[in-house]
Amino acid sequence: MSTDEVCANCGISAVDDVNLEECDGCDLVKYCSDKCQGQHREQHEEECKTRKAELDELHERDLLTQPEGTYLGECPICFLPMPLDLELTILQTCCSKLICRGCVHANFLSNGNQNCLFCRTPASTSKEESWKKNSKRSDAEDPVAIRQSGILKFHEGDPYSAMHYWGWASELGDMDAHYRLGVLFREGYGYDKGITNNIPVEKNKEATVYHLDRAAIGGHPHARYILGCIEKENGNMERAVRHLIIGANLGCNDSMKALWKHYSDGNITKEDLDATLRANKAAIDETKSPQRDVAEAAYRSLKPELRQNNWMMPDKPKYVWKDPKTRVKTK
Repeated sequence: MSTDEVCANCGISAVDDVNLEECDGCDLVKYCSDKCQGQHREQHEEECKTRKAELDELHERDLLTQPEGTYLGECPICFLPMPLDLELTILQTCCSKLICRGCVHANFLSNGNQNCLFCRTPASTSKEESWKKNSKRSDAEDPVAIRQSGILKFHEGDPYSAMHYWGWASELGDMDAHYRLGVLFREGYGYDKGITNNIPVEKNKEATVYHLDRAAIGGHPHARYILGCIEKENGNMERAVRHLIIGANLGCNDSMKALWKHYSDGNITKEDLDATLRANKAAIDETKSPQRDVAEAAYRSLKPELRQNNWMMPDKPKYVWKDPKTRVKTK
């Protein structure tokens, strides 16, 4: 049995009734309890500090490196980069694939959107049917479906449950779930209490940065923008500008606008601002196509009440959910 499957202190194996957790400072060893971790601390301390320094250095490198693209990736049908405006996309609940409105609109003109463009499943005829499909994928631990379940709970006025769904999805690698958690922690919410005065402020700040860092590394432009704002609040202008440049290079207009203000304050040179402006425009242009322009015009011509993504504001479902804390179906 490998050493990562036993407690580093007492040697007990990871079995059904023993849950091993990694050391708080590194990922080298695991423990079966806080007591064992405390007893092993002196022996492990030097190795732990060395490994933690290595991990911090790697994290910093990844955090300040320009990612190749956004967390949204490409449309699986036309293979163009996804627009950051999610109103110009449609999430297919049958397969959890995000498809651009250009492809969806073309499919509508072709056959009335009778089937999912990606998996060919017959299209849902109601919001309830859409959410049942999402529930099925959520039960199978699809991170996108779990994140969307959290969005429903949030729109129902239950941020507590939403955060647990997003926490679950973030554990499975969903970058948007990390971003949404970071935003709510920044606004003062927490897993166990719903308002700031019941949560240590420093704890919320740590959670905010933790989740936004991971979202940013995963290519989330809006997470970059908020990190830039946080660094500015902390007086770290060089890091703030770096985050905003990365976000603007991914097509984030909020980051680009913030950089203009930094330019006025003397925190970025004219040359760097001009280069970022060109990269920002190029990133946005890459998401455009004649097919998408036609689809957006058709979408914008709808009445405002009909424009909402059919997915985002559904009727309350009438079926059983998995509890986000226990990960089992509620009765």
